[in-house]
Order: sequence, then C-alpha cells, then structure tokens
Amino acid sequence: MRKDKTSFRVAALAAPLVMAMTLVTPFGAQAEDELSWKAAPTTTAWVNPYGECWQGVEGEVLDPCKAALRSPLVLRLLFELDRYRLENIRNPEELQKLDDLIADFQKTEGEEVVTIVGHTDKLGSWEHNVVLSENRASTIKNYMIDKGYPASAIREVQGKSWEGGDDVAADGSIIDLGPLENNPLRRRVVVTEVNPNVL
Repeated sequence: MRKDKTSFRVAALAAPLVMAMTLVTPFGAQAEDELSWKAAPTTTAWVNPYGECWQGVEGEVLDPCKAALRSPLVLRLLFELDRYRLENIRNPEELQKLDDLIADFQKTEGEEVVTIVGHTDKLGSWEHNVVLSENRASTIKNYMIDKGYPASAIREVQGKSWEGGDDVAADGSIIDLGPLENNPLRRRVVVTEVNPNVL
C-alpha cells in the first residue's frame, strides 16, 4: 500500500514537469499549435521558432523586435523620356546605393527583401506606359541579379505607368513628385527594402 502511494506521489510531481517540457519544445509534436511556441532570443531580436518577431494583437511589432527592424531603404532611379536602359538613368549615383545594398546582403546572414516598381509620367498612351514602366523595373531587377542579389529576395517586380501615386520616403513621409505630365521625377524605378516577415 505504501509503495502504491509513493508511486502515485512521484507520478503526480513528474506530470507538470513533462507538460512544461512538451510546451517549450519548439520543434516537437506541439510545435504546430499556435499556443505552444516560446520566444527565443537571437542576436538581433526575440523570435518564435519560425523566425518571426513578436507581434501584438493588431500586428504591430513589439519590443525588442521594434528596435531591431531598420527603416526601409528607398532608392529612386530616374530615367530619360521614353527610355528604360541602364545608360538612360539620369541619376547614376543612386546605382551606387543599390550596389551598397547588394554588398550588405552578401556580407550578412539575413535577407534584405525588396520590391521593385517602375513608373512613368503621363505622356503617351496608358498601354505604352505600362510596358515602359515594366521594362524599367525589369532593367533594375536584372542589374541586381547580375550583381549577385538573389532573385528569391526580390518579392515584387511591377510597372504602374503613371498610376502609382507619390513615393514614400524611408521615414514614412510622402515625396511630392509634382505634376503627372512631362515630369522627369515621375520617370523612375523605386526599389524599397521591406521587412521579410511581413507578407
């Protein structure tokens, strides 16, 4: 009888320990349960076993992840009228910034995920400008890949003709580009670095 009581007491003490170990095992049988993952520190932020930052109920990034995320890098490459080749870029100094981004990517373990969007001003037909803006975006995509930037880290490549609206700077402010028609500031490709954990 005493042996039975002792066995029961040991089992009762061990059960909570087994449950705790099961809940914090990141890749065990419970890993698929959204309630079971436990945050783990890295050198840059607190993440779950899937490499995702802590997020609040409304999707906002919580501390300390917030401090680890950089402001997006926004590059604006301006093209000559009705042109889309590299030699037609009016501000080639922006290409150096793009080269620096690619070099940073090659030196770090993380992915600098980007979007590439081509634009035009409002000269010519909408159909012509859609193709032109797509060609501008593709030119920059091919440039980046030729320089060693992986295609898998380019999330989106598209042309928006003159319908893309104004640009957003890295600090979130709106860049007023002026009129749509015959405006060199509208003939651009915008490369934006984005948070890889945001869909």
